[in-house]
Amino acid sequence: MKKIIMPLLTLFLALPLVSLGAKTPQPIKLPKLTVTQTIDIKAPPEAVWSRISDFNGLNTWHPAVAKSEILSGTNNKKGATRLLTLQDGGTIKEKLLRYNSKGMSFKYSIIEGVLPVSNYISTIRVKPGKDGGSVVEWYGKFQRKSPLANPPAGEDDATATKTINAVYKAGLDNLKKLAEGG
Repeated sequence: MKKIIMPLLTLFLALPLVSLGAKTPQPIKLPKLTVTQTIDIKAPPEAVWSRISDFNGLNTWHPAVAKSEILSGTNNKKGATRLLTLQDGGTIKEKLLRYNSKGMSFKYSIIEGVLPVSNYISTIRVKPGKDGGSVVEWYGKFQRKSPLANPPAGEDDATATKTINAVYKAGLDNLKKLAEGG
């Protein structure tokens, strides 16, 4: 019995030492990234809010979104889940975290999707602007998709930030065009 137990015990104790030499990628604590985009729109806040207030209507004003459908819950109610289908066929599943019609804002998170981000939470709001116009603010906090110290190409902090900036800018630019009658 001792002849069997001693070699097994030696092997068991040696395995951690062998694995120390391997270069296994290790996850790290990721920094929180933020992006804020704002745009002035020459239209009353109520008119701008009416264009973006439908949680299931992102496809009506964001040029990258081909289709939006509620998968669960009730539209514009906390807990509603939507599936966005992008123009290129990619998908993003999002959950509504807060909806404030009177305050003209809503907050949501990405559950899963093709964007190079994780732990994404965003708020979009409409506020009164100059001369009866509006200011729309789209704000997001997130981390890059890869938890590794040396992330693969396209999953790093710079790519995550650049992508979200581009998403917000394209949406807000098109919203301005639609709301101003262009």
